Amino acid sequence: MIFVSSLLIDSNNKKNNTKKVIATDKAPGAIGPYSQAIEANGILFISGQLPIDPVTGELAQGTTEQARQSLENVKSILESAGLTMAHVVKTTVFLKDMSLFADMNKVYETYFDGQYPARSAFAVKELPKDALIEIECIAVR
Repeated sequence: MIFVSSLLIDSNNKKNNTKKVIATDKAPGAIGPYSQAIEANGILFISGQLPIDPVTGELAQGTTEQARQSLENVKSILESAGLTMAHVVKTTVFLKDMSLFADMNKVYETYFDGQYPARSAFAVKELPKDALIEIECIAVR
């Protein structure tokens, strides 16, 4: 099931731009007051995806499985907007510890065809639900 709602917003240059909320039940629902993704002017902003299985609601276990589940969630949201991983231009990866980077990277590289998006990766003190990894991205139509 795919949910899309639209809101017209007025910009400073008096053009009407469309802002769409993108949501799918093939990725975990937002656990706070935010959207899974927002599309504005052909740019899709995907909120950070925790490694939660949307069917079971359970957090994946281990670094490689968490990386895979986070990226599967990103992929599902992209697909619900009619896009693929090839449309991703920027990712941000949040890690509980930089020692997890190599294992995450092994999984990450398999989701792109060699034309990798720009990326930032950060170690953070803590992630929601005590996850090891969270991944957000920006894609362009």
